[in-house]
Amino acid sequence: MTKQDLQNELKQSMLSKTQVKTSVLRMLLSAINYYEIQKGGAGYTATDEDVFTVIGNQAKQRRDSIESFKAAGRQELVDQETKEFEILQSYLPAQMSEEEIEKLVKQAIEQTGARTMNDIGKVMGILMPKVKGKADGAVVSNLVKKSLTS
Repeated sequence: MTKQDLQNELKQSMLSKTQVKTSVLRMLLSAINYYEIQKGGAGYTATDEDVFTVIGNQAKQRRDSIESFKAAGRQELVDQETKEFEILQSYLPAQMSEEEIEKLVKQAIEQTGARTMNDIGKVMGILMPKVKGKADGAVVSNLVKKSLTS
């Protein structure tokens, strides 16, 4: 998924008058532009990996907001954030299953020789590049902690 692909999607969304999708795409392109400015100013162009990073960050923000709004009893905001989250998810690669992540966790633990919670940094350092954009970091971290404590 490139920035240009998202701009084309925005045009299509505007033509079909899909308000929520148009809003999400505008927000996403704005976040990508901000990311580019932070990375290197006007001359920097976001790579496909950068775009996936920004989409993942935006999806995570929505997921966190959904939990907060649920706790506050704000169902209308939960519904809005859920719609936005679903749109963002459609632009991310398919997410890995928990079983797939567990296999990678076992491999990383064997590779690093990790035994205790003190070794979590080594394991996460090997795992995160493999699962970037395909798995939630919190889920990966929990599975690593579970494996190291059992």
